Amino acid sequence: MATPLSQASKASNRRPGWDVFVVALLVFALLQIVGLAEQAALPHRLQDVLRHPILGNLLPQAGYAAMGEVGPRPGEPIGLVLNALTLGALIAYALLDLTLAEPQRTRWKAWALAALVTTAVVLPTMKLILLREGSGPASYTHDGGVIQTEATIQYLLAGKNPYTEDYVDTPMAEWGFSEYRTALYHYPYLPWTFVFSAPFYLLGQAAGFYDQRLVYLLLFIAMLLTAARLAEGASARLALIAVLALNPIMALDVIFGQNDVFVLAWIVFALAAWRTAIRQRAAGRQSERWLALSALCFGLACASKPTAWFFAPFYGLLLVEDNAHLRQAGWRGLWPALPTVFKRAAPALAVFLLLLLPYVIWDAASLYDDVWRWSSGQGPTGYQIWGWGASNFVLGLGLVSNRFDQWPFWILQTAAAVPVLIWFMTRQMRRNMLTLACWHYGLFLFIFFYTSRFLNENYLGYILAFLALGALASEEASSDTKHSTGNL
Repeated sequence: MATPLSQASKASNRRPGWDVFVVALLVFALLQIVGLAEQAALPHRLQDVLRHPILGNLLPQAGYAAMGEVGPRPGEPIGLVLNALTLGALIAYALLDLTLAEPQRTRWKAWALAALVTTAVVLPTMKLILLREGSGPASYTHDGGVIQTEATIQYLLAGKNPYTEDYVDTPMAEWGFSEYRTALYHYPYLPWTFVFSAPFYLLGQAAGFYDQRLVYLLLFIAMLLTAARLAEGASARLALIAVLALNPIMALDVIFGQNDVFVLAWIVFALAAWRTAIRQRAAGRQSERWLALSALCFGLACASKPTAWFFAPFYGLLLVEDNAHLRQAGWRGLWPALPTVFKRAAPALAVFLLLLLPYVIWDAASLYDDVWRWSSGQGPTGYQIWGWGASNFVLGLGLVSNRFDQWPFWILQTAAAVPVLIWFMTRQMRRNMLTLACWHYGLFLFIFFYTSRFLNENYLGYILAFLALGALASEEASSDTKHSTGNL
């Protein structure tokens, strides 16, 4: 029987966990990037922190005086203290990995990681929420994910159609560059974003305070706890949570209030329910209720943001029952599997239609204009050519006169994305795994947006989340395909 001393000796001689390097890399990058973002976008943060009734009294007044008016990024006392706490938690995470034996090592590292996420993401988000409360609704946040979504909730509760109304008389009009404020006339997200948030808004109004990021934080934490169930092995589980929580782009999403975490959470819930269904089936127990819950969550994701729609082909393959036949027959085996797929996907289709149809009936033209025409740059207030993708070649080569011009990106997208979609679905048919579904979705979405009119930087954090799920989740198959060793 191993003694505590012998266990400690083994722990001290083991190779450091690879997850420690992943966490350290993410933390260092996150602190640097968040600091740069606050420095560039929040010029009055120091003064606003000092005059805030809560933030301005968290430290002794002598401490605020000692820090002065100039400091390293993010340049204000509360942010610097949070950075120091984050790095302290990272040191603890690394030392716990070297000194403890299992199962204590994983347990205490999980607590250290929770502290890291709290000090690096959750508390900085709360800091900006408090600063916004003291500085005005158009400050310390993102336009569409927070300011505009809060306005849509108000329209919903007032009986107005968020897709018919404009936003020129809301705090949205105070945000961003005047020549690029075309979103003042369009709400590009789908109804579940504001329908789900409305009860929380009412609770917040009753309490005298509301910020849409409180909903995102709730889903963010629930998503991380759920995602831990998708990986096996301590290092993989901790690394997956770290990538989902601490990758700088997704963390900035949460801190400033972009809504990618909203749709990500519902897809993660869907995948976790699907995983439970597969394990229930393998144990000879009833699995249909879990499959129905999975489809329901996926339908809610699709009713949140169109980026979820691109997961449908890969998620649909996960719902196939006879994977042995699908693997052998390929595309010919997909046709007879479709009735089962549609039956299992019925909850997704039902909840999607339940949320969308009222707005289709109410004003279909406005819904289409806001969600699709605006993003494709059509109409007098269409979205501009923007982001980090191939559209910059169109601008740089002078193929258009300005960012608002039309250019046939759909031809480039079709030529690039359709062959890749066929290839990825073929690969997944040979080995119908959750990991492949996530990896294919992330890469397919990357290619689609790279060749589109815009590839906004926040999309990369969302894409990275699915690449992480594809790389770090356990390789559990939808049925017997886990025994397949076909050449992929």
